[in-house]
Amino acid sequence: MKRLPPLPALHTFWVTAQCCNFTRAAEQLHITQGAVSRQIAGLESHLGYPLFQRQARGLSLTDEGREWSLRAQQVFGLIGDAVEQIGRRRETLQLKASTCVMRWLLPRLMQWQQERPDVPVELTTTVAYTVDFRREQFDAAVIYAPIAEQSSRARHLFDEQLTPVCAPGLLEGLKTPEDLQRQVLLHPTRDERDWALWLKAAGTRLGNLSQGHHFETLDLAMTVASQGSGVAIGDSALIGEDLKAGRLVMPFELKVSTGMGYYLVYPPGTEPTVGLEQLMNWLVGQAQ
Repeated sequence: MKRLPPLPALHTFWVTAQCCNFTRAAEQLHITQGAVSRQIAGLESHLGYPLFQRQARGLSLTDEGREWSLRAQQVFGLIGDAVEQIGRRRETLQLKASTCVMRWLLPRLMQWQQERPDVPVELTTTVAYTVDFRREQFDAAVIYAPIAEQSSRARHLFDEQLTPVCAPGLLEGLKTPEDLQRQVLLHPTRDERDWALWLKAAGTRLGNLSQGHHFETLDLAMTVASQGSGVAIGDSALIGEDLKAGRLVMPFELKVSTGMGYYLVYPPGTEPTVGLEQLMNWLVGQAQ
């Protein structure tokens, strides 16, 4: 009988194969990037062939890697089905949400737990914006999705509205959008579409758009902005707590809708439990 590959390493490979990025996989798995790299290397050594092609611009799956990705999806899908069918009924609500909504969601869940300790919530964070209830065993999820494409199972929280934000110390030097030319622009994603969208609405073109700093998450960009190291752009609703606390300020009134929004969804073909219905209604009320 052939020695089977270690299951933890196979799971790490499966998560990495979905994003082809060690950093993002590490965030989802809550381990270091180095640990992800070592597990993948160990799995490749065990199998005797590479699963990824390591290139200057990132990772891509080899032919063997693509085959293993499909097989791993089947394996962990079966395990997930077993957990659902065999496991005992969970009393704690399982909620999934992307890291970008944490600045809004986490303080409210902490408040919920203080007010309703009888309905505990376990939160799982991910860089993914969506949920696949066929494979992921959650009671509900906060997703980021197009406004016009939501089903009747979706409870609307708020629409995404972009606006620049900075530390109070930079406010004096920002009288008009053109003043952003003299600032370091902070991008909450690897691309520059958020800033480009807002600047277009403001009727402003900047020569320093590509010279700023790019981050993997909104949280990192806002943390750097609050330290006075540049001007970031983000959803005004997600950074509300920072604005209330005075860590960040909005130098301009213009907010630009992106056509995207945040929603609470639950699995199709099911009805929310009493506790879940109460939690969802409470979060919708908080958003409004």
